[in-house]
Amino acid sequence: MSKNTRVPGYMQSKAARNTRGIIGDREIRFKCSLQNTILDVLRGRPGWQEVPGSQTSTQPQDGKGTKTGSTGATPSNTQNTPATSGGKTGDGDWDFYWCDREWLHQNYDTMFLHEHQKILHFRNHYELTRKNLMVKNLKRLKKQTEREQGKSEGLSFDFHPTTYELPSEYHIFVEEFKRNPGITWIMKPAAKSQGKGIFLFRRLKDITDWKKGEYQPLTDTTREVPETYVVQRYIENPYLIGGRKFDIRIYVLVVSYNPLKVWLYRDGFARFSNTRFSLDSIEDAYVHLTNVSVQKNAPDYDPEKGCKWSTMRLRQYLTAKHGSEAVKKVFKGIDNIITKGLQSVQKIIINDKHCFEMYGYDILLDSDLKPWLIEINASPSLTASGKEDYELKFGLLNDLLNVLDLENRLTGKEKRIGGWDLLWDDGPVLADDGNMECTTNGTSVTTANSFLGCHNDRKRQLREIYTSAQAIKKT
Repeated sequence: MSKNTRVPGYMQSKAARNTRGIIGDREIRFKCSLQNTILDVLRGRPGWQEVPGSQTSTQPQDGKGTKTGSTGATPSNTQNTPATSGGKTGDGDWDFYWCDREWLHQNYDTMFLHEHQKILHFRNHYELTRKNLMVKNLKRLKKQTEREQGKSEGLSFDFHPTTYELPSEYHIFVEEFKRNPGITWIMKPAAKSQGKGIFLFRRLKDITDWKKGEYQPLTDTTREVPETYVVQRYIENPYLIGGRKFDIRIYVLVVSYNPLKVWLYRDGFARFSNTRFSLDSIEDAYVHLTNVSVQKNAPDYDPEKGCKWSTMRLRQYLTAKHGSEAVKKVFKGIDNIITKGLQSVQKIIINDKHCFEMYGYDILLDSDLKPWLIEINASPSLTASGKEDYELKFGLLNDLLNVLDLENRLTGKEKRIGGWDLLWDDGPVLADDGNMECTTNGTSVTTANSFLGCHNDRKRQLREIYTSAQAIKKT
């Protein structure tokens, strides 16, 4: 093997993985703001070198007190928290930066990025990930679609619950509330995650005290602006498995908004509530919220068992119970939610060839198997809740780096890279005949290049595409 030849990490021995590979005349230099699975992936990637001083010297520890190293063998239990204090970064001392959102907001407008540099997050990613702005942008695109293509086309946007922004739309909400007496509503802070600040209610007087304390118009102009909330019609008939509510976490990678280029990861998971579903107790967060950050605090929570199913297991369950055609319709609806959400901000997001974004979509199924968009996360948790979760996220992030291809080992025409499938490339992407790996009774489930919850032999697939790309480049 020549000095400049590189092969993927999974094809190397453990000894080889610990040596630094060469890319051209140097290594790829990276910075990382977080101490969790992404740091393990970056440190364990052949040919990648951490910029000196970009991390604290202390490694995060797992629950057993074992340090997590670059091999990524032990899950890190630290949260998505910055490992350094930030500060200005030199123009040329890194090639790849997995930064946190706060750092980007403080530094993006003052940075000069070289041609080769890649950084996490688009400048105004919040247009899609703040709950109030997400709904606002979806409503605007729906109106535009109805105006240009007719009312029937607008029905394809009917996948998010009736939503109002508070305090600005409070009086409109009250009118809607009075038209639908007795239903359940859910309140959410527009810019918070992990279930913080969320509560359910059925009576206006239930939020009277909250209204006075949280967003009553302020006469003192020196005080902070009241926090924005959204109020949504609560989905009272969620699809239940074992009597428990769940939602589905789906990973979506956007490498460009102009043109729009979107990748969908095959693996994900369903997050279950720890307590059987009932509308009798709307105050019980363990019944109504599926966030792991909430459920892990339940008195009877089992950390070994957890509250997750793989997306593949969920798809198999739904297929066995409802048939392949019904499941095909469910996952086609999820594809529609993903693309419509991104199209709603396509002309608003500040597109930059240096930027990429990995979103965490949260989807809920109702009892009629209709998928609903709950929210979209700009920084989905990369902290593992167990061994299987760690392996999923480690592969997810390794394959994300394979898609970005800073090493320039691929042709750029691939439709699948590891667990990522190209869903949209300035238009819908169709699957190749030889890529129909999600079948039931010999019949393909989809013709779109979408395989959420399908078989994912990512290592074998990576070997094949890298071998093929090398052969093409040699010719």
